[in-house]
Amino acid sequence: MSTFRQEDVEDHYEMGEELGSGQFAIVRKCRQKGTGKEYAAKFIKKRRLSSSRRGVSREEIEREVNILREIRHPNIITLHDIFENKTDVVLILELVSGGELFDFLAEKESLTEDEATQFLKQILDGVHYLHSKRIAHFDLKPENIMLLDKNVPNPRIKLIDFGIAHKIEAGNEFKNIFGTPEFVAPEIVNYEPLGLEADMWSIGVITYILLSGASPFLGETKQETLTNISAVNYDFDEEYFSNTSELAKDFIRRLLVKDPKRRMTISQSLEHSWIKAIRRRNVRREDSGRKPERRRLKTAIYEEKEAWYREENESIGQDLRRLRQELHKTEALQRQAQEEAKGALLGASGLKRRFSRLENRYEALAKQVASEMRFVQDLVRAMEQEKQQEVECGLR
Repeated sequence: MSTFRQEDVEDHYEMGEELGSGQFAIVRKCRQKGTGKEYAAKFIKKRRLSSSRRGVSREEIEREVNILREIRHPNIITLHDIFENKTDVVLILELVSGGELFDFLAEKESLTEDEATQFLKQILDGVHYLHSKRIAHFDLKPENIMLLDKNVPNPRIKLIDFGIAHKIEAGNEFKNIFGTPEFVAPEIVNYEPLGLEADMWSIGVITYILLSGASPFLGETKQETLTNISAVNYDFDEEYFSNTSELAKDFIRRLLVKDPKRRMTISQSLEHSWIKAIRRRNVRREDSGRKPERRRLKTAIYEEKEAWYREENESIGQDLRRLRQELHKTEALQRQAQEEAKGALLGASGLKRRFSRLENRYEALAKQVASEMRFVQDLVRAMEQEKQQEVECGLR
């Protein structure tokens, strides 16, 4: 088991504003005392009981920490320090303050394929580093691609959130259903063995969105989205891809392949002509409707996710109602059992008294029988003696 600094994080860092939050984690801006350097403090709520679903298990926390300790790359967030208290594990991480990449792109008036590939190349470089260490991120999506600083000519991207990342080991089959539905690979949907290839599918989805502002598999419902993914049901709608090069489309096609073994690897993607070429034809999207459309689709994506979350919350609510009903039944049965046990105890007490009385009567009866038996025995002996005397008198 990994050990972390058992000290109060606020003895070393001044906590500032909240930067974000998840189901079991809160991220706050912090400043290191003494140096004044700024970081991000990620408070991960620990799971107290193995049977509980609240909080993150020790195994999951240690897996994330071990992966972060192992990696050091310009396009991946850096772990600086770790603290632990009774309720949380606190990761002190590199501060990434430039916001999401896609928010930055949505603000631009136009975007060339060359500009798109400059950002995509950084994503590929980060993933190449991870895959060289047999680490699969498993949650590559726009929210987890951040800018270190957006107020510079060539912003650097950072891959964040390694909460479900795994080390892929040869000979150890790994299956799971996790990730964000819109970006997961078919093998996750179908609960098949997982590997580094799942990240490549996600990169294909990200590239599609990066170039068009549209999402390739997004359906009206979560189930429809997953069905589209499993069937690889997408196309290059002319409304969004009329000015996109065939090389770019080919890059996406080679990633959105159902069979993981036939999917382009990270090394192959870096060697693809669309990424590798030094000069490209600038294809500007100066259509006045392009920017609003990108924003509209981005909003639609998040609205759909909110609908999924509402659906999940309703399901959880139904589960809680069923649990409450079962609890009421259990409590009623418990009360009934307690009454029966109480009655049994009272009955047992009565039986004990009856047994005691019977035992006393038995002892008295036994004494009486014993006394009568002695009388009978004495009478028999007396009669035998009298008979013997009569016999002796007759003989004389």
